[in-house]
Amino acid sequence: MTQRIDDYALIGDLQTAALVGRDGSVDWLCLPRFDSAACFAAILGDEDNGHWRLAPKGATTCATRRYAEDSLVLETYWETRTGTVKVTDFMPQRDRAPDLMRIVEGLSGSVEMSGVLRLRFDYGSVVPWMRRSDGHRVAVAGPDAVWLRSEPPVKTWGQQFSTCSSFTVAAGEKVAFVLTWHPSHEPRPDLVDPYEALEQSLADWRAWAARCTYQGPYREAVLRSLITLKALTYAPTGGIMAAPTTSLPEEVGGVRNWDYRACWLRDSSLTLGALLAAGYVDEACAWRDWLLRSVAGDPADLQIMYGPAGERRLPETTLPWLRGYADSAPVRTGNAAVDQFQLDVYGEVMDSLHRAREAGIPAERHAWNLQLSLLGFLESTWREPDEGLWEVRGPRRHFTHSKVMAWVAADRAVRTLEADPSLPGDAARWRTMRDEIHAQVCAMAYDPARNTFTQSYGSLELDAATLLIPQVGFLPPDDPRVVGTVDAVMAELLHGGYVRRYSTDSGAVDGLPGDEGTFLVCSFWLADALRLTGRPEEARELFERLVALRNDVGLLAEEYDPVTDRQLGNFPQAFSHIGLVGTAFALAREDRDPAG
Repeated sequence: MTQRIDDYALIGDLQTAALVGRDGSVDWLCLPRFDSAACFAAILGDEDNGHWRLAPKGATTCATRRYAEDSLVLETYWETRTGTVKVTDFMPQRDRAPDLMRIVEGLSGSVEMSGVLRLRFDYGSVVPWMRRSDGHRVAVAGPDAVWLRSEPPVKTWGQQFSTCSSFTVAAGEKVAFVLTWHPSHEPRPDLVDPYEALEQSLADWRAWAARCTYQGPYREAVLRSLITLKALTYAPTGGIMAAPTTSLPEEVGGVRNWDYRACWLRDSSLTLGALLAAGYVDEACAWRDWLLRSVAGDPADLQIMYGPAGERRLPETTLPWLRGYADSAPVRTGNAAVDQFQLDVYGEVMDSLHRAREAGIPAERHAWNLQLSLLGFLESTWREPDEGLWEVRGPRRHFTHSKVMAWVAADRAVRTLEADPSLPGDAARWRTMRDEIHAQVCAMAYDPARNTFTQSYGSLELDAATLLIPQVGFLPPDDPRVVGTVDAVMAELLHGGYVRRYSTDSGAVDGLPGDEGTFLVCSFWLADALRLTGRPEEARELFERLVALRNDVGLLAEEYDPVTDRQLGNFPQAFSHIGLVGTAFALAREDRDPAG
């Protein structure tokens, strides 16, 4: 039976992540990196595509679960007629090899446990050769090797190309399982004590969480979102993944299924803002440095996304042996949008580096010259149509948001030069570019009959991205055109009380069939716009409804379907959690200074 997307919880080690269902099954895990091939891919197919279930015999769904306070350590509680057990799932921050650890603890009575481990390398397509070694189970196929051990040892046996186990825990007893990956040509890594690893993981996460500076009324939601963003960080480089999954659908049974295991530049500005606001300067510095390394080179070659270490080649392919989540095919890896031309990323890069400079992060010596190079390229290309921030697969257009972000790029250059006249650069030149873009957008993207900015020049379609116009400073919040745009979005793009990105009725905009859910970050943008335009009560009411959409462990996917009351899209989604953090901080500022 297919679980809902929001039935999953996240665990990870800051280099990869796993999804654990309410039924006790790990249904998604890529090793050794976020973007590596999955060894558990049941979420995109079925159990034969790889999973690891550990639960009381005959049980189907846990009684309750939670994260241990201020951590990414998952505690799942099972109640049976004979007793109660707790299963603790976590991935300790690795020394060399990734470990997935599952500790079963008897809380009362006596409970018979059952385990099934099906390892399927290369996204569920490769059945490994299993053997025993030193009392451990070892799975090997091609470049991958995985070891399974338990402490104390429990009885295991092979069945239908799976490793099965059965054991009983009484109150006060514990059994720990450790799954370790390494390259098959290398020796097995040193064994890690699971109980020591648990204590260290809890200490690491709680020390990190203690640095959070937010103290407002939504602290639990903010901190959980920040922990989720940290969990999506690729620690060796500082890059932040958009999501740890691929091809979870925007419409169940539809084709809008994309690989989000990459780092998007457009997330950069909001990510930096969220991290800096919450006091995480080290993470913001690491993200800034990742950004500079990734975008270095010819500005004409700037991409909208990169791999976790800054990789540029992310070719899109389909995996036909996977039927897709709830028969939502195709399953894709890589993302063809990497080759699209999207003007807005130049603005996002400029804004990110401007934010970093304003926050006092020491500037890299080469960073400003890189920015000048990007601006020079943008100066000659901003008049061209593009695919826009939604990565449409239809024809290029003059998207309003793209032009606004081109304006942001010029504006941030002007501001930087005004703040530091010693820097090289022609502020008058960038002011001219800024003014020309502004005049064109106001003339070509504004519909005076409806008093709203539209999705693109000459279009009647609306776009939730226009809600960002006051947030980036393109127009003041009290401008009648801004107020009219907010009203128009609420009138035409709301669905069940939440915001759609744009209309998908005809498929003419994005070139794709089918529909999608409401886009969660767009609803956070609406809350921000309502606050900015003098409607703080409505902003807070919407924000609190959005917070209530989180699943039982505080996670948000990319989208939400108000008809079926379920989350959709890749999960958990960094953009959604960035939106939550940003709006929470904005509302806290509103509480301190309602006039501001």
